Amino acid sequence: MRFKTTTRRPTFEKGGGGGGLLGGGDVKRKTIKAKATKEEGGLGTPNINPNQMLIYVPPHPLLKHWLAVARNAASPSALFRSAMAEIGKILMYELSRDWLETYEAQVQGPLAVANVEVVDPSKAISIVPVLRAGLTLVDKAHEVLPTTKTYHLGYARDETTLEATKYLDKLPKNGFSKEDKVLISDPMLATGGTIVRVVQDVLDKGADVKNVRVMCCVAAPPALTKLSESFPGLVVYAAIIDENVTEEGFIIPGLGDAGDRAFGTD
Repeated sequence: MRFKTTTRRPTFEKGGGGGGLLGGGDVKRKTIKAKATKEEGGLGTPNINPNQMLIYVPPHPLLKHWLAVARNAASPSALFRSAMAEIGKILMYELSRDWLETYEAQVQGPLAVANVEVVDPSKAISIVPVLRAGLTLVDKAHEVLPTTKTYHLGYARDETTLEATKYLDKLPKNGFSKEDKVLISDPMLATGGTIVRVVQDVLDKGADVKNVRVMCCVAAPPALTKLSESFPGLVVYAAIIDENVTEEGFIIPGLGDAGDRAFGTD
């Protein structure tokens, strides 16, 4: 197996650079490195193997709650869409924990100057939702991430061959840099046909796999195997892993067709 599943939070180095007072004058910056810490319950932070894909499933009770709402066939479209947005919000908190670049600065507080750590607003996260359903997980991105840019990719899957065909490409014309952080959103990773194409599209535009994160609601082994074989070093965040995929390419128990359920279509 070339991918590793964990509930432990991965840690990455963060960089900065530059030089007092936030919101006025020069801002003093210095490099900050993420530190390996102990999770509650004594779980440590795993080392990231560049030759192995890592899939992280956060053990968060709210994540489990909203997943239950999304799984429920009786949930109406608006509620399903809200549940997906909440799932995406929690996953974004988790994946950004040691991923966002920060710098140290000072702000004038009511009583004294305070030393603070700030997310660098010049380092926007590039969000790539896979249409349509990928939009649901990043609906609240603006509530979590200080600065973002959104680039849409549209893929349609042939229901017979399960092959994915691109119908929309709004990735940046000038491409990504190796330092750009790219977040790909696709709720269902079933057979892997679409997500492998999407990750490759992003890498072909210049992104570095170590700076790419894939966020999904439900993942299945066929998709994870294809991703791990194609993109060692990739990190995937999922609410849950379901073991079975039907011949028609649907995850069991899964969520059904996330796009149709979210937008009230057949």
